[in-house]
Formats: sequence, C-alpha cells, structure tokens
Amino acid sequence: MAQTIARNFTIRNMLLAGILLMLAGDFMFALNDAMGKWLVASFSVGQVVLIRSIGAFIVLGPMIANQGAGKLFQMERPVLQLLRVVATTLDTGLFYAAVVHLPLADVMSFYMAGPIYVAALSHLLLGEKVGWRRWLAILVGFCGVLIILKPSSAAFSLSSSYALIGSVAFGFAIILGRLLRGTSDTTLVTWQTIGTLIVGGALTIGAWNTPSALDFGAMLLLGVVSCAAHLMITRALKLAPASTLAPLHYSLLLWAIVFGLVLFGDVPSPRILAGSAIVVLAGIFIFHRQKVVETAVPPQNVPKGVN
Repeated sequence: MAQTIARNFTIRNMLLAGILLMLAGDFMFALNDAMGKWLVASFSVGQVVLIRSIGAFIVLGPMIANQGAGKLFQMERPVLQLLRVVATTLDTGLFYAAVVHLPLADVMSFYMAGPIYVAALSHLLLGEKVGWRRWLAILVGFCGVLIILKPSSAAFSLSSSYALIGSVAFGFAIILGRLLRGTSDTTLVTWQTIGTLIVGGALTIGAWNTPSALDFGAMLLLGVVSCAAHLMITRALKLAPASTLAPLHYSLLLWAIVFGLVLFGDVPSPRILAGSAIVVLAGIFIFHRQKVVETAVPPQNVPKGVN
C-alpha cells in the first residue's frame, strides 16, 4: 500500500515537473524570439544568426565533450542529416527575416501551424495513415493559415512569405527528425547549429555592423537561451506524456502577444487572432486524434523546436 502511494506520488511529481519544464522552455523560446526581433532591427539577420550560433556552443560544448566529438561524424543516413540541416537553417533564418517587419504574434501564428504541416507531410513522406477526421482538421488548419496570411495583392508581403516558408521548413525538419531517431540530440543540434553558423557567416559578408559589448552579449545569449529551452522541452517530454504537454506549447503564442505588446507596442489584429485560434484548435484536435489512434503522441510532433 505504502509503495503504491509512493509510486503514485512520484508519478504526479514527474508529471508536474514535466509541465513546469515545458512552460519554462516555452517562455524562454518566446523570450529568445523577442530578443531576436529587437536585435534584427539594428543588425543584419546574417550577423544575428552567426553570433547566436557561436553562443549556442556555450551550451553545446560540454555536451559534445561528454558525448565525444568523434560521435558527431558517426551519423546515420547522411543525406537526410544534410537535408535536416538545410531545413532547420531555413527555419531559423527566415524566422528572423520575418520578424524584421512583422509583429511577433503574426510570425508565431504561422509557426503554430507546425503540427498541421507535420500531419500532412507524415502521410505524404512517411506513408503514415491519416484518418478523415485529421484530414479535416488539416484543411481547417490551412484555412486558419490563409486567414493569417491574407493572400491578396494589398496585404501579402515578403515578410509573410518568409514566415510561411520558414514554418513549412520547420515541419520538414520535424519529419526528418522522425527519420533520424537513432541520432542523439547533441549530434542533431550541433550540426544544425553549424549549418546556421556557416550561412550566417556568408550572409554577414559586406553587412557587418560592429556591435557594442551589450549587443554582442545579447546575440550570444540568443544561442544560450534557445539551447537551454530546447533541453528543457526535451527533458519535459521524458517526464510527462507528449499528449499532455503539446497543448501547453501553444503558450508560445500567448507570450508572443505579450512581448510584442509590451516591448514593441504591437497589437494583434482581429484577423490574426481569429486565424491563430483556428490553427491552435486544429493542432490540438490533431494531437487528440493521434492519441486516440496510436495511444501516444510522438515527441517530434510538439510544435516549434529550436528556433
């Protein structure tokens, strides 16, 4: 009896710890995004991405040392590894390019459609069975994206296209992550960071703006914060079911609205709020149906990993 009570207490504590870690990780991702928007107002996207990637190695360094640098080159399916690096680099670079001119909440609304893209791409690329209910949710979710995008000649912008393409690249990165389950998190994140480092360095040529010590430190902090947030969410998924945590991940959108309003004076339009609500509800329904069908939601389905 005492052992049963102790076991149930431990399970509840693990569940609570997972929920708190997920919420904390989401907050840090949102803070990272707000810091990035502030920095790209004064520095090129390439420069921010370059220094951010260098900062990420403050966290990755000890992890690489613990794993062993040699294991970074012992990769399964190198072509897919390369494609994933391309996808995550597009995801990161286009996100920062989009927030140069768009409010955080607008850009985040596109990225909240990640699970919808994943559900559609899983059927097309992985051959996973998607029932009619989830296809209906996918179509409804895409309608939400179109409401956010408002693809008319008067409203459509280059920044909106950056956000849309970046969010689709994020979906591809998740699919490729599923195909590379045997690769450690350290290896995956290290190579995607190297990818953003190289591209950021190339984009910085001819566009370097010498930052102050404060700005340089803030760009380094971007990498530290995003890596820490990623590790928090990875740990949360090991402590609590993904189906429990996935809806909490949409708190990113709430934080994007708060930071956008407080730091930049951006007030989301009714159109953005309506489209976001449709996307979030469609995403939550997809998680629910996947739980019903498979009894468990793959951790890779949680929206917006490292950004």
